Amino acid sequence: MIMNNVSLLILRIIFAGSMLYGHGISKLTKLIEGNVSFSNPIGIGEVPTLILAVFSEFVAPIFIIIGYKTKLFSFFPAATMFVAVFVVHFGDSFKSFEKALLFLTGFVIIMLVGPGKYSIDRKIF
Repeated sequence: MIMNNVSLLILRIIFAGSMLYGHGISKLTKLIEGNVSFSNPIGIGEVPTLILAVFSEFVAPIFIIIGYKTKLFSFFPAATMFVAVFVVHFGDSFKSFEKALLFLTGFVIIMLVGPGKYSIDRKIF
């Protein structure tokens, strides 16, 4: 059982940390600098899309790493990666959406399984 909990901790840290560092920081910087030109794949506008991306790729991963409301916060990067795979890169080569598909899979697994023992969720609830 301890290995399952350690595995979930590692999964949370690697996936959420990679999302935060590899994608979220650059989008947060873009937003702070006022450079709001951004893709609009679901038709809600560039600024709202960028704000949602910052939330999904920077804010939510912080909560996932510490294991707070993990299932809830995992939904947001999963939804963002779903759009990346099935809207933005739909019909493209596998290579163009492979990373988004891996992120989608990881966050869906975290959302379904939960944070494990080593999380704030387990300490509070």
